[in-house]
Amino acid sequence: MTTLGVFCHPGLRSGIQELKELAKGHQIKMKLIFRPKKYTKSDRKKIHGLEKKLGYVFWDLEHIKIALSHKSYSNEMNLDQTQHNERLEYLGDAVLDLGISDLLMKHYPNHREGHLSKIRAAIVNETSLSEIARSIGLGDHLFLGRGEEQCDGRNKTSLLADALEAVLGAVYLDAGFDTSFRIIKTLFGELVVLSKTEDINKDYKTKFQEYSQNQHRQAPRYKIVDEDGPDHDKVFTIELTLAGQVISHGQGKSKKQAEQDAAEQALIKVGLHE
Repeated sequence: MTTLGVFCHPGLRSGIQELKELAKGHQIKMKLIFRPKKYTKSDRKKIHGLEKKLGYVFWDLEHIKIALSHKSYSNEMNLDQTQHNERLEYLGDAVLDLGISDLLMKHYPNHREGHLSKIRAAIVNETSLSEIARSIGLGDHLFLGRGEEQCDGRNKTSLLADALEAVLGAVYLDAGFDTSFRIIKTLFGELVVLSKTEDINKDYKTKFQEYSQNQHRQAPRYKIVDEDGPDHDKVFTIELTLAGQVISHGQGKSKKQAEQDAAEQALIKVGLHE
């Protein structure tokens, strides 16, 4: 008789008896493996919220808990020095490079290695990583020490970029490259498409983000203030604020287009538009 290990979430025990009977009828012995309950309610809330955004549920919560744990949190909690996300960041960096390289090879079947490397560098950098991290609200799910929390660590560009790579490393450990690649494609697909039309150099959001961090040590905020038109032909209006002040407005057929337009207008206002 074949033994089959089945991972289950705590509390999802309904229907288990019926599943056992079904397996028994096929000469399969089931061994149920439940997730441990050592995480607090607050821990699970942060983790499950991110799982929904990623479209992936972790079998081993330790992977994602470590990926979300900054060194300041590990030190404050007197945890082992492997219990923060720097090792997973190292792994995730390699996974991301491979994933983006794969996407670019398919988008640019006739381009030489040098050109592909330049495009990859334009996509995989601290600013773009932090922007993508913000787009999924990654900062809200991080475990930070008190000092980092007080310094607006949840919105720090470098911290968010590192955490996103760590999350990708955690997905790779938990499920392998195929699942990691699916998430990379979802998160970075638009940047790859932009690179194909050479519009990646017109990423006004990234340029204004760099200006904001350098001059104000804060990130700009983008908020939808109006939606006009039918669902199939909607126009979005975005308000861009920095340090609590309204800087510009932008419009577009999608939220991302409207954000780019608002960032371009902001660059014009501060005299940085090329």
